[in-house]
Amino acid sequence: MENYKICNCKNVSYADVENVLHNSTSFSDVEKAFDEVQLQTHCSTGCGGCHDKIIDAISEIMSK
Repeated sequence: MENYKICNCKNVSYADVENVLHNSTSFSDVEKAFDEVQLQTHCSTGCGGCHDKIIDAISEIMSK
């Protein structure tokens, strides 16, 4: 998949999310994965408008 920016406030890209998930322990659900991605990238801590996009990206990455 092509890399693209998901969180404009914190400048987080799809690749950033993917890197967090691949470099962390295995996650059993999307919400726990979201917590880890948010902790490491600070996405969805500005305006919060990217929350659903981040969740979608995590779901897609986890289903690969």
